Amino acid sequence: MHYHQLSAPFYLSSSSFCNFAVESQKNSLHPLIDTAKFLIVVAGPTAVGKTDMCIKIAKKFNTSIISSDSRQFFREMEIGTAKPTLEERQQVAHHFIDSLSIHDQYDVRRFENDTLNLLNSLFETHDCVIMTGGSGLYIDAVCKGFDEMPEIPSQIRESLNELFQNEGIEVLQKRLKQVDPEYFEMVDRHNPQRLIRALEVFEGTGKPFSSFRLKNTVERPFNLIKIGLERDRELLYERINLRMDQMIEQGLFEEAEKIFPYRHLNALQTVGYSEIFGYLDGKYDKEEAVRLLKRNSRRYAKRQLTWFKKDPDMVWFSPDEAESIIKHIGRQMD
Repeated sequence: MHYHQLSAPFYLSSSSFCNFAVESQKNSLHPLIDTAKFLIVVAGPTAVGKTDMCIKIAKKFNTSIISSDSRQFFREMEIGTAKPTLEERQQVAHHFIDSLSIHDQYDVRRFENDTLNLLNSLFETHDCVIMTGGSGLYIDAVCKGFDEMPEIPSQIRESLNELFQNEGIEVLQKRLKQVDPEYFEMVDRHNPQRLIRALEVFEGTGKPFSSFRLKNTVERPFNLIKIGLERDRELLYERINLRMDQMIEQGLFEEAEKIFPYRHLNALQTVGYSEIFGYLDGKYDKEEAVRLLKRNSRRYAKRQLTWFKKDPDMVWFSPDEAESIIKHIGRQMD
């Protein structure tokens, strides 16, 4: 394994990534991480400017970046996930981007384990590592851990999948809002698998998914520095709309058309693709698809902020305050 070679961009084949996951589950390296080490978390909504900020921080502290945006793991999803460009990845090593295929099964628990083992390797030569993304669930998994989930009977998931196939995602959204309003406010509501997972936990245990998620925080063997990025709401929405226009110009519809035959896969049940799949299915015209892309992306950004604002350890800055952010990190590490 060569996860700690930071002089060049980090790329993993799907097979290598899966092998790493298996090895991660077998070992117990996590506790060996030195408490003098720091994980710098840079969080915030889509289009706020996380990539630019992380590259500045990484160059200043001579380190690399772990992506916790689960959508960016998949090679086939390039334009719609706003991955760092190849040029940006050449400037600073990025971990886990393009490491999987949409056909691979992967979840937040495996990400937690893989990231902790990767950190153990990276901390051998670096005092700090950056982790960034807009997926609060994945960030929290690494920072705080998860309570153990009970085994859920498979027939519950099968029943919920059947409900989704027969009646659509709106039924799942309505039910989750009723039984677990806390998680409903933060989850990607356009991802049926996330909705089904939360509902199956509730139906299998009688307890909301949010009651299991991070109920007892795990103490990690490294220090956390959490940076939240936010902009004026109207400016952020303008940036989101502009990004959508740019993605469309870059070929987002064409990219979605190539993977349209696989639209049933979990990886593709997400904002940025499901709206185009609806257009390709003939449910509405292209103009409506663009409107939905922008609207759903803005709503997703709002839910991301809702999630991150609940974290009392997050220190908030404007993306224009790079110097202040770097000084803040330096003080925390002294």
